[in-house]
Amino acid sequence: MSGHQLGLGRLSGKERLNDLLLQSDNHVCADCGAPDPKWASANIGVFICLKCSGVHRSLGTHISKVLSVTLDEWSDDEIDAMIEVGGNASANSVYEAFISEGYSKPGPESGQEEHEKFIRSKYELQEFLKPSLRILSNSSGQSSSKTSLSRKILDGFHSSNSSQKTEGMVEFIGMLKVKVLKGTNLAVRDVQSSDPYVMLTLGEQKVQTKVKKSTLNPVWNEELMLSVPLAFGPIKLQVYDHDAITTDDLMGVAEIDIQPLITSAMGFGDARVYENMQIGKWLKSDDNALIEDSPINIADGKVEQAISLKLQDVESGEIHLLLEWISLQS
Repeated sequence: MSGHQLGLGRLSGKERLNDLLLQSDNHVCADCGAPDPKWASANIGVFICLKCSGVHRSLGTHISKVLSVTLDEWSDDEIDAMIEVGGNASANSVYEAFISEGYSKPGPESGQEEHEKFIRSKYELQEFLKPSLRILSNSSGQSSSKTSLSRKILDGFHSSNSSQKTEGMVEFIGMLKVKVLKGTNLAVRDVQSSDPYVMLTLGEQKVQTKVKKSTLNPVWNEELMLSVPLAFGPIKLQVYDHDAITTDDLMGVAEIDIQPLITSAMGFGDARVYENMQIGKWLKSDDNALIEDSPINIADGKVEQAISLKLQDVESGEIHLLLEWISLQS
């Protein structure tokens, strides 16, 4: 994880965009591989070269809204949408997932006709997408980066997986290894301290850490495992103060949205074949408990996500975690 990636949430809009451009996969055009792209499709979430940007413009803004990285003004929503997609590699893992064998992408020196044919097939006709993820574009509608084409397709990926659940049975798509690292400044529930432990709930599954005696800054470094079903929701995190005599006291709650992690991991497949890089991000907002943006990275062949949460419904407290996705297909 680079220093640039760690700072995305604290920089100005243009600085965040330029930092995303520094990712190695964004050093070349998403469509033809030309070096040093300075244009982008804000609602698809890819960086592109000048030649490809002309084709994107011809598709209409309902499919691709083209902006210059250096010359145009970007809204926060447009920048957030680019960061949420995660860059060219993440987008191409979805838009080019089903390119037929023998089909070759255009190169930087390819002719205009070849560029146009490929880009229209990729984004307008969606020929290289998994069929269940294809959506119809509304040519009369106005593009919105908050409901970008990539976002709709990634949401469709989740929905199509969820719809495959068999009645009366639970099919699992992977495992989550949750390393509960530490808590900081937890609430007092005994006379001067607390005996905290963390409980995680996903569906019907519940797992918990060991109790740490008499501390408001516990260090667990404890790994917990959860199976992830097709129809998954957020992980519910609860911190309790253990009491040997009465009911354990609640010390705060938080929810962990695991969709960004799973969508990014499944989009890339076998992480062992990739170099270390950022592939996604869970963004801090008023609707979640994140302390800062939470990048999703491939690190040493693993898909990992560091998460720092501010506990809710309590006077103080933070919990720090490291999630690792383990595919059942690997």
